[in-house]
Amino acid sequence: MSAKIGVIGSGSWATAMIKMLSDNQQDKQINWWVRRQEDLAYISQYHHNPSYLSAVEVKLDKITLFLDAKDVIQQSDIIILNTPAAYLEDALSEVNEIDLKDKIIVTAIKGIVPSIRMIVGEFINQQFQVPLADIVVVGGPCHAEEVSLEKLSYLTFASKNAANAAVVAQFFQTHYINTIVSNDLLGVEYGAVLKNIYALACGICHGLGYGDNFQAVLISNAIREMEYFVDAIDPQTREINHSAYLGDLLVTSYSQFSRNRTFGNMIGKGYSVKSAQLEMNMVAEGYLASECIQDIIHKHHLDMPICNTVYNILYKNQPATQAVKALSEKLS
Repeated sequence: MSAKIGVIGSGSWATAMIKMLSDNQQDKQINWWVRRQEDLAYISQYHHNPSYLSAVEVKLDKITLFLDAKDVIQQSDIIILNTPAAYLEDALSEVNEIDLKDKIIVTAIKGIVPSIRMIVGEFINQQFQVPLADIVVVGGPCHAEEVSLEKLSYLTFASKNAANAAVVAQFFQTHYINTIVSNDLLGVEYGAVLKNIYALACGICHGLGYGDNFQAVLISNAIREMEYFVDAIDPQTREINHSAYLGDLLVTSYSQFSRNRTFGNMIGKGYSVKSAQLEMNMVAEGYLASECIQDIIHKHHLDMPICNTVYNILYKNQPATQAVKALSEKLS
């Protein structure tokens, strides 16, 4: 019997995942929740998402489109959550514990649910009583834009039950996607959240005129700060230089496709947060994550100077020039 895979979300990363799932040769049924009715109608008629990655062909012979997220979840065995973190609760507002029972829940969301200050895996575990062993986290480094161009990329699938991670990974393997399986559920997910904050820092510094030499020092400090954080939250043996941590950090900090770097660059150049958000018209997950991570930093009494600097610039109105100058004296 073929697997039934549901995708919740219709942004650029969700559209990229639809492409990967469609290009993969494993037998499956793909159910896709598209948030806006006008987008669903356009996809149905023209086989392209008009709002995101519009060059990607949507292979409707392999996909069923839905306007109701609950319907997708009820008709799928593997559920891939792929909305911005801030919109997840709304997307699942009609969903209950029974709907998710005995299903593999995959989070491709690299952010924190703002209202409860939780990464998505913990939110699904506590809100819907899904065992952590049934939750899989998707890590990069992998930008949607390069997936659309079929440039060779790597995805890490992490779960406390490595067998579940392997089950999900097999549906994403294509000629342009290689997959890696990990048992570091929390480390990969927190790493994915933190790297967006560090990419904001890189963008801010670039906007201020700092050069490549400084950026290299900033990133080398950021990966050590990330390791310090995830070891404090979930102590276990992990290799922080693996691609799900260091690789994802590097691509998000340096890539032209990084919306977090772009957002930070605008802040460094003097844009207000609101102006940058309006001009981008896309969600930079690091912005909301920066505030949420502060709660965890304070709870665990952690020393996180880069995260603190980004937070002070975005939420405390500290001048970026002053904040980065102070940070520069703490880097090594």
